[in-house]
Parts: sequence; structure tokens; C-alpha cells
Amino acid sequence: MTNKTFFIYLAIMVISTYLIRAIPFVLVKHQIQNKFIRSFLYYIPYAVLTAMTIPAIFTATESFISAAVGFVVAVLLALKGKSLTVVALASCAAVYVVELIISFI
Repeated sequence: MTNKTFFIYLAIMVISTYLIRAIPFVLVKHQIQNKFIRSFLYYIPYAVLTAMTIPAIFTATESFISAAVGFVVAVLLALKGKSLTVVALASCAAVYVVELIISFI
């Protein structure tokens, strides 16, 4: 890739990212009163984070089984209200243990 091509791609990315963030500020001058739109906007970050994280979970390990076990452990601990650190450490430990068991089989 040449420098010219790189800077063209970079400019397109900057413009598109800026427009996505700037257009709502330009178009919406007052506080949004509609309950449906407010609740929709409230849950967008969670939906996007989930859509990006779930596929990464199942492609990050050697085995689908270990990924599924780590995912289940993370969901169960999160539903019990554990902290993010506890959920992350426990799910990583579960994946590690399952990978060890699979390697011995």
C-alpha cells in the first residue's frame, strides 16, 4: 500500500467517523423527550458491545468447547452480580482449565 492510498483511506475513515458523531449534535438542538427514542439510545452501547464481543469469544480459543465454557461461566457470574474483574478472571481460568483438559485427551 502506498502512502497516497493510506492517507486517502485514513481521510475517508476520519470523515465518516466524525460525521457519525457530529450529525446528532447538529440535528438535535434540544433534549429528547420521546421515551422510546431515549430507551433505544440508552441500550445502543450495550447492543454494540455485545455484537462485537460474542463473535470474538468463540474465535479466540483453540476449541469451541472451551469458548462455550468460558462464555457460560462469564454469563452466570455476571447474572449473579459479580464484578467485571471477577467475571473476566473466572472465565479466563475456565477456558484455561478446559484447554488443559482437552490437550490431555
